[in-house]
Amino acid sequence: MRDKIVVITGASGGIGAALARVLAARGASVVLVARRGDVLNSVAAECGERAFPIVADVSRRDEVRRIVTESIVRFGRIDVWVNNVGQGISRVPSQLTGQDIDEIMQVNVKSALYGMQEVLPHFKERGEGHVVNVSSMLGRIPFAVIRSAYTGAKHFLNALTATFREEVQQTHPGIQYSLVSPGVVSTEFGLNARHGGPDSRSLPNAQSAEDVAGVIAGVIETRRPDTYTRAGARERVASYYASVGEDP
Repeated sequence: MRDKIVVITGASGGIGAALARVLAARGASVVLVARRGDVLNSVAAECGERAFPIVADVSRRDEVRRIVTESIVRFGRIDVWVNNVGQGISRVPSQLTGQDIDEIMQVNVKSALYGMQEVLPHFKERGEGHVVNVSSMLGRIPFAVIRSAYTGAKHFLNALTATFREEVQQTHPGIQYSLVSPGVVSTEFGLNARHGGPDSRSLPNAQSAEDVAGVIAGVIETRRPDTYTRAGARERVASYYASVGEDP
């Protein structure tokens, strides 16, 4: 991990801020990206001189392109790009509007797509690089009806990650794309959901942001393509699809 240059989006709180602290402590240089400049600067101060905050909106392609440029100017290269930005929505599928879908896709899918596309020329030039996309167990199992649009967005993100890997590694096998799927995490995610929602920190068995950050740090070190953050999650997914596929 020492001396790696890691860009983290959504770094002003939750998983992103926890990951920034973990990586900085292990010797990485971190580019911290978020819209809230005051909070972002506080996280950067906790990470020390290895942190470089950039205030930007990653749902805009031009802003993502600026992040790539400023990161390379500051550190000379990018080794890892972590797409961590995301937002939930509390609305059952029968009540979803077109605007709901547009906004959730913009934040959860397009922001990641822009990151993957805009950093790709740099990674190809170097012949190596690593993108880590933070998904969700809801991207595997649609178990929360009120999170219908968010679930769909994370399924889309999972597909993008796999197909990006398949395309790019045909010519550049040194570039990896990894997917990380947490379950419920004790952050302000629920409170920040579109149309409100339950506080994720009050839900039973919520995993800490620090625990999830530790798993992501491990993915950066090992370059594993697909990882869950909790024991038993993979078996839960397999069991779900085995049950829904059973004959009547």
